[in-house]
Formats: sequence, C-alpha cells, structure tokens
Amino acid sequence: MKRLVLHLLLASSALADGPKDNLAGNVRPIPPPGVVVPDADRARLTEGVAKLRAAIDDAAKAQAKNPQLADLLPDLEIFHKAVDWALRYNEVHKLQELKSADELIAEGLRRAEAFKSGQTPWTKQKGLVVRGYRSKIDGSVQPYGMVIPESYVGAPSRLDIWCHGRGETLSELSFMDQRRKQTGQISPKGALVLHPYGRYCCANKFAGEIDLLEAIDHANRFYAIDEDRVIVRGFSMGGAAAWQFAVNYAEKWCAANPGAGFSETPEFLGGFQNEDVSGAPWYQKKLWHWYNATDNALNLENCPTVAYSGEIDKQKQAADMMEQALRGEHVDLLHIIGPQTAHKIHPDSLVEIEKRLASIAAIGRDRAPRDVHLSTWFLRYNRMHWVVADALQEHWERGRIHARITGQSEVTIKLQNITAFTIDMPGGHCPLSLLVKPVVIIDGQTLEVSRPKVDRSWRVHFQLKNSKWSQSLGIELEQSQPEGAPPKLYKKHGLQGPIDDAFMDGFVFVKPTKAGWSEKGDAWAKAELERAQFEWRRQFRGDAPAKDDTAINEADIAANNLVLWGDPQSNAVLAKIAGKLPVQWSKDKLVANGKTYDAATHAPLLIYPNPLNPAKYVVINSSFTYREYDYLNNARQVAKLPDWAIVDLTKPKTSQAPGGIADAGFFDETWGWKPAPAN
Repeated sequence: MKRLVLHLLLASSALADGPKDNLAGNVRPIPPPGVVVPDADRARLTEGVAKLRAAIDDAAKAQAKNPQLADLLPDLEIFHKAVDWALRYNEVHKLQELKSADELIAEGLRRAEAFKSGQTPWTKQKGLVVRGYRSKIDGSVQPYGMVIPESYVGAPSRLDIWCHGRGETLSELSFMDQRRKQTGQISPKGALVLHPYGRYCCANKFAGEIDLLEAIDHANRFYAIDEDRVIVRGFSMGGAAAWQFAVNYAEKWCAANPGAGFSETPEFLGGFQNEDVSGAPWYQKKLWHWYNATDNALNLENCPTVAYSGEIDKQKQAADMMEQALRGEHVDLLHIIGPQTAHKIHPDSLVEIEKRLASIAAIGRDRAPRDVHLSTWFLRYNRMHWVVADALQEHWERGRIHARITGQSEVTIKLQNITAFTIDMPGGHCPLSLLVKPVVIIDGQTLEVSRPKVDRSWRVHFQLKNSKWSQSLGIELEQSQPEGAPPKLYKKHGLQGPIDDAFMDGFVFVKPTKAGWSEKGDAWAKAELERAQFEWRRQFRGDAPAKDDTAINEADIAANNLVLWGDPQSNAVLAKIAGKLPVQWSKDKLVANGKTYDAATHAPLLIYPNPLNPAKYVVINSSFTYREYDYLNNARQVAKLPDWAIVDLTKPKTSQAPGGIADAGFFDETWGWKPAPAN
C-alpha cells in the first residue's frame, strides 16, 4: 500500500505494507540492505571511526578513577556505535546519511576531548541533546534523545515520553541524526521530552520495553523529573507502544496519549493485513494476552488516557477496540478524532490533546488512590499502586484485584485467579488509622490484620490455603525450605516464563565446546545459535553476550539468565544440571510431559529456574521466539512459544518456526508438567 506521511512527524512510516507482507515463504529482510557507500566516503569514515574509538579509550583511561563519570561513557560510545555499525553492517540507507555520519564523529570527538579533562558540557545543554546508557540486558550502549526547554533551571519538571513510529531504516545513525536536528511532533511548554530509541523497530516490546524504563532511569540521574508528571505518548507504532505501556505500567504515569497504531494482535492483523490467525496454536492465543492492551483495559482506570485517531485512518481500529473493551468494564474512553484525517495528527486535535494533558498534569499522578484495579495474565505485570499480585491460580488466565479503602480502618478486596497478594503502601501513603487494627475483607471473608507503622507505611501479605484467606509472612517465606533442602519452585514475578521473558534481563549465551549425541542435533543447535546472535543484533541492536561452557563462572551464574545451547553431551553446564530439569534427556530418547521422542531427531526448548541459581532462569536452545516473518508487522512481534516446546528436527526451519513443533505448553504454578487444554 502507499505509505502515508505523518503531519509534523518527520521520521515515521506506515506500520506495515499490508497483505503483500503475508507471504511467509518470501520474506524481505528487515532492516533492508543499505546503499553502496562510495570508496572515498567509506575510507574517510572508517578512519574517523577508528580515531573516535581511540579518543574514547583515552578519555576513559584518563577518568578511570572518577566514578562520577562512569554513567557518562555511553554518551560518547553511542556516536562510535552509530557510524561503525552503519558501515560494518550495510545500514547506510541514504547517501545523505554520510554527512550525518561525519557530524556524529565530530560531536563524539568533542565529547571525548571534554570528558578526558573531566568536563561534560552536554549534560547542561538546552535544546536537543542525544544521550546514551548501558543496558543491563546485554551490556550494549543505547541512545535516546532529550528535548530540554530553555526555561528549564533544574526544578522538577513534567516529562513527556514520545515513542516513535515504525521505521525499518531507523538505524542508530538515522535516529541520532533526527534527535540532534528535529524537535519532533510534540513540544509541550516547559516540559522535558524523552525520545527512546526503543531497540529499533519492535514497537517497544521485549528489550524495547525495558529500553524505555532504562532510558527514564538514566535521564532521572541527570535531569529533575517530576515523577508525578510523566506522560507516555506515541503515534502509529509508537501509539501501539503507548497503549501497552499505559495498561501494563499504569501506576507509573500521570497520563497516556496513544495515537493510532494497534492495541491487540488478532483483530488488527485481520483488518490491517487481511490475515486469518484463527488457526494459530492454542498457546500462541494465550500469549497474545502479553501485549493485548484490550485484555487489560481495566487498568486505564488508574491512568488518565487521551486517545487520538484520524477519522479515516485504518488504524483508528486500535482506539475503537480499546473503547469497546472499556465499555465492557463500564468505563468510557476519551477518544479525540481528527476530522476527515488519514494517518496523521490533525493540528486542531493536537491543540485539544495538549490542553487536556496540561490539565491532567496540573493535578499530577495520584500516588495513593483509594480505589485500585489490577488486571494481569502473568506475573511480569503484578503491581498497581499499593496492591501486588504474588501468585496466580493459573498463569495465562485473567487475574484481577479490585482493592478499595472503604472506611477509616477497612479495606475491601475482590479477587479473580489470585492465590497470594500483598498490600504495600510506602511511607506517608497509608490513610488508615494508626490506632485501630485494620480489617481487610477479602471476597466476603473478614480478617483483622497488622496495623500500619507510625511512618504511615503499611505492608501486609495474604495467602489462600484450603479455600481460606489468612495473613501470611509473604510468599517468599511461606515457600521457603529448610537450610540444605532444594528450593521449592513456584512461579513468581520475574520467574514465571515464558521463554521470551528471559531476554528482558541480563543473559549470556552459553556455547557448547564438544560434539553432541546427534549430528543432526549439533548442526541444528549451531545454526540456531548463530541465527540468534545475528538476529539479536539486527532486531534488538546489541551484541548478545556469549561465552564457552567451560568459561562460565560463579559471577555469570549469579548475575544472568543462562541460555544453554546443545545437549548434555556437548554443553558442560547443561550436563551439570540435566538431572534437575523436567525433561529426561539421553543419547537415545527425550521424555517430556509423558511423551517419548527420538533424541537423534528432536530437541527441547524450554525456560526453567536455573538449578545453579533458582533466582534466575535457564533457557535451553532458544532466543526470542518470533522470527523473520513476524518482523514484517509489529502486531506479529509477540511471543510464539510458551514455557517449553519439542522441536522435530526432521521438519524444515521456516520464517515462523525453528522446525516442526511436535508439542508445546506451559509449566504449572510449581514449574511442573501440565496437560494441554482440550480442543
């Protein structure tokens, strides 16, 4: 379809190319190949990149004993990465970008020279500033842009976050050039604006989701951000990002302003791509709940939201779906519609949006609302203001908490699919009387519980046992084992799967150093590891950390999710833990969930608490689970495999799967096998 140009948004493109991108057997590469760089330009820029690398290294050495500057090295390194990667990986997409590359090298050299003498003038700069941080996920440096108003004097200020639209050629080089030269679509008076890179073109999902959170944390160390006046916004692909941030992190924001994009996967793909997804495997339909904002629409009760669509924009469907979902919760969506407007923001609508957001920001975020709703499908998203879901009866079924302060010393709780939760009010935020024992009414059952502390903090845990609720020590202590006993496993926040969850925190690919049991299995694992490294760089813009199995040490085990490739014969770390994994795996057979497979022609993919460190994951033979076909449309970029899968290596790999999926499913709440649902 013909690409639509966004009004006032200089760097965006249409979300996808429509039905012609439904051809899974003929997938175009993303990012696309770049243009041919003339030899003279390549030589000049290569020399400049080398000079910049040397200058950064000299500056780092000069300030090695100055810990206050440690957070600022990425502010230099992003300039080297932007030009180096564009040249090295054929990601110069327009010859005009060569001039931008020269400019980035020059700015990087200026920063390095200042840094060498302990000066960091860009941290005090007004206007457009490019910043960088080092990610906890893969150690990569990631850029983000800041817009600092001239009126900023260091007092706590409103922060607007603008998530960018789809841009298949949005390399670091292109993004940083934009952020140095273009204010962008929004510039609220007196507000700081943060433009996350979002790990390229993933609609701020997975590593892109963590990118926004890490960028905010980094910016907060250098700018006075009013944490009660942070607004998440975006248009097109960025609108999709704003929808999912609004529902999954509702308690963080003063307001949300999503525009166009998509708010769920199945209906959008049907309407925008003419793609029938009704035949998707049952576990993929479960996994849609991760990023289907419609499935957690109720959370917007905790986040004032101003939605926008063009009247004749096909992507108006996103807000229409959210409006329908909210109506089912007896909530009305504010939906501003640009008259006779296609895929752009109508100028009059933008004026109305800014006026409404300014009014909301004047009040600010309510840190301690008396009425709180939490909707979630898995424990990655388990907190809403002062309520925390600690355990679900079953993952990937809807979990809900409705908590309301109903009296001077009374709280009423209504639950769905929750078996443990916490009321957690930080100091100063508990409105209950300090003199009277509080009463908590849980689904009609009345409990007297511990009083708030004198600092007006209140933290109390609850657990369901034998169909009765009681105050507990907290799920961590309740599930603890005597010293020396193996840990009791249970799904909890940050340790609940599925496979893709492991790549939202620090990880290491652990490479095998020996031959495995099966020649076919060895070849498959080697190819999948190489693909995983290649695609992590292309799609999530970092070098995936990797070490040989023989080089893994205690520090690696303590700090990272370990991604083990190969089999127990080829991978020493896998051999060490094989007997403590749920699969039975030998040279001849592979047993999973009661079924036996030929180990010469099958391989397991799974995520599980690491027996060497149960606070972290171990992943077997998998990176993120969506593949090349899914890059073509951001609504497809969702988890494709659950907690475990058995791959039939006799079936070919495709742009959608690592081979034939013989079986797949989720572990139960104690990380045990569970039967697949009946058809």
